[in-house]
Order: sequence, then C-alpha cells, then structure tokens
Amino acid sequence: QVQLVESGGGLVQAGGSLRLSCVASGRTFSSYAMGWFRQAPGKEPEFVAAIRWSGLSTYYGDSVKGRFTISRDNAKNTVYLQMNSLKPEDTAVYYCAGDTAFIAGSKWSPSYWGQGTQVTVSS
Repeated sequence: QVQLVESGGGLVQAGGSLRLSCVASGRTFSSYAMGWFRQAPGKEPEFVAAIRWSGLSTYYGDSVKGRFTISRDNAKNTVYLQMNSLKPEDTAVYYCAGDTAFIAGSKWSPSYWGQGTQVTVSS
C-alpha cells in the first residue's frame, strides 16, 4: 500500500509557473505508475498526466500538453508536475495518484490517491 502527500500548490498569475510534488510512503514506489488528476468546482475529475514506473513513458491530457511536464525520482519516492504558462482554467484541486496497474490516458483509474493541493491561477 502507498500513501501519497502532495505539496506545492498556491496562487499564481496567468502565465506563471508552479511545481507540484507528491511524496509516497512505502518501499514499492518504483513499481507504481504515478499520475496527476485535477478537479475544478462543479466539474468532473480530469486526467492531467501520468508516468510509468521507469519514468521512460509519459502521458498528458490534451489541455496541458506542451505546458506541463511530469517526472519522477524513484530514489526520493517523489513525483513532480511542472506547470508552465498557467491559465485561469487550470485552477483546480490537483491530486496525485498511483497504482501498479496502468492504462495510458484518461481511462486510468488508480487505487491510491493523495488529499489534493489547491492551484489557483488569477487572470
């Protein structure tokens, strides 16, 4: 089992950048695919990005391609989401998630989730 704790959210102006971090407990982190999802008020959860256990394959939602980058450091049990060129529509609670089972893209439904971190982008 894995426990996930996100950090790095906050308030930023449009065009700015933020980096989210997610630290995982447990000794099997390196065997988990990890990802980020987000949910804005009144909207359905949205797949943002995912990365396979090796870090060699990454996947992104259409709305963040070219602006967000997911990465991981298995030695630190940490996954990151670098968010550049932020837009007001990126405002949401961002959740870190992981699972040993993985489906590339938005159909992935991981078993383990963090508590979320708020990202607010002002115009």
